[in-house]
Parts: sequence; C-alpha cells; structure tokens
Amino acid sequence: MPLQGKIALIPGASRPIGRAIARKFASRGATLVLPVYDWPESIAEMENEFQTAAVKYFCSAVDLRRQDEVVLLAESVRTRFGSLDFLINNIERGGMPVVHGSYDLAYNKAQWELEITTTMNAKWLLYHHFFPLMQNRAGGSVVNISSIAAITGRSGPAAVFFSDGYSAANRAIQSFTETWAKEAAPALRVNELMLGFIQHRHGEGTRGWQNLTDQEKKDLLATILLERTGLPEEVAAAVYYLAVEAGYITGTILRMDGGASLGNSRVPPIPSGILG
Repeated sequence: MPLQGKIALIPGASRPIGRAIARKFASRGATLVLPVYDWPESIAEMENEFQTAAVKYFCSAVDLRRQDEVVLLAESVRTRFGSLDFLINNIERGGMPVVHGSYDLAYNKAQWELEITTTMNAKWLLYHHFFPLMQNRAGGSVVNISSIAAITGRSGPAAVFFSDGYSAANRAIQSFTETWAKEAAPALRVNELMLGFIQHRHGEGTRGWQNLTDQEKKDLLATILLERTGLPEEVAAAVYYLAVEAGYITGTILRMDGGASLGNSRVPPIPSGILG
C-alpha cells in the first residue's frame, strides 16, 4: 500500500469530515495519530469503527489550543513513531450567527476567543511543534483546512453561517500557508484547502442549516454554481491529493466550494451588437 509505514496526524477525526479524511489515509495503509478533545459519543464511535476495521491508530486526549498539551503530544509521537509524515490541520471552531446570535449575548462571552484560538492558534501550535518531526521525511506535507469565510466574511447569504471572529481567523490561514511553504521547502510541501458549504460543516447535518427556512436554503444553494453542498468524501479526496499526490504543488490555496465564492452572477449570452 502506498502509505505503509507513513504517519498521519489528523485532528477532528471524531466528526464527519475528519473521519472521512482519516478513513482515506487508513485505506492507503497510513498509521493515524488522532488527537481528540470533545464530542465523547463521536470519539467512542470513531474508536469502535477503527478497531473493528483494524486501522492502525494512536488516539490521545489533547486540547490543541494549549501549547503544553501539544508539546506532550509531539513528544508522544516522537517516542512511538520517531517522526511524522503528514499533518492535516483540520481543526476549527466557528460560531454561526444563525445559531449563536450576537457576540454581545451573555452566553457568547468566550465565543470570540474560542473561534480564534481553535481555528487559528491551534493550527500554528501543531505546525510549530511537529515541524521538527517532519522536516527530514521525504514526501511529507502539511494541508491547512480553511473556509471561504476568509473571502466572504459576514456578508451575503453566508452571513448567517460565518461569524466575524471565525472569518478573521480563516483569513490568517493564507499567511500561514504561504510562510510555512517557504520555511519547509524543499523537504516538505504546504498547501491549503479552502472549503465552502459541506455537509456536516455549514451544510446539511448542522444546527445552522436545520434552522434555515426552506426558502433560505433554496436561496443559499442558488448562490452556489453547482447548486449543492459538498460531501465529506469529496473533501477527503481533495486532502489526499494535496497531501500525497500533488508532488509539484506547494504554497497554494485550492478553493473547494462548488463556486460559492464566485457568487450567482451568471455569464449572459454575448449581445448581438449594433454595427452589423
């Protein structure tokens, strides 16, 4: 198998998109490092699935926002495996305005910091502390997963899904991607996958989507050129391509949003003109 003996660190594998990515790498023979934090029922389900499928994995409870815990995770990976081949930076936390409402509400007192520290800070901590374990691994790579919130912000039909803090944090990921690509070259490649509306991530299967009216859902889908949301399995395929197969691509942002960030301004027929 092409990834036999390779080690892949994939946060968020207890949830649908991270799980699809983990399945993809496991199916190619990789050993998985899976930091987990919340969603206990999902974690138990994930472990049961991977144990049943005889997936090679190491699961560890880690708050990836805390430097001391990330350092301990890196030391554990060094002790167990000696190195790391792939870092899939799939960690974020965004408050949907349609669910959470305003930052001014009492129960949102810590929401801004949560979005920034999880979506941005945790990605930096993972890269910073795992880069020493990766820099001598031929063919290794980093994939940062971000959101088109970096482009749209809290505007248009996406406004009900993308909060200000989450949008700002995602805007910063491009800087990380380009800086890290320069720093890691030529040994490692670093790329970014910018996601739009994906099922279980701002799409179907989320509280935000369920809270929309049928007309609001219809209007939002009409702004996506492909007129549908994406699938976790499609995300996993794109991540695998960037991480493993795209050998001459680094420092690049691949936008995977079905055309949502282009908006619904369609191209009309060319006018007949007035000179004929």
